[in-house]
Amino acid sequence: MSTEVTNAIAAQAAVVEIKKRKNTEKIDVTFIERSQQDWVIRGTCPIDMEGHPWAEKFEVVIDPKGKVKSVDFALL
Repeated sequence: MSTEVTNAIAAQAAVVEIKKRKNTEKIDVTFIERSQQDWVIRGTCPIDMEGHPWAEKFEVVIDPKGKVKSVDFALL
């Protein structure tokens, strides 16, 4: 039985992590790639900056077991 994480599982783990950190349901995954052994998931999510809607991009790195290794955010 293989315990290898697929791109769909990695993307779902990233979405769950972003939902927890940003308290939002609207998350757009735009890029999924395998880098070495890890998965890198990139996308955008909305944020509220002092009453103004804004977009923030994210990058989540998921290890081969499906655990989040790192999360980075940046304003667009």
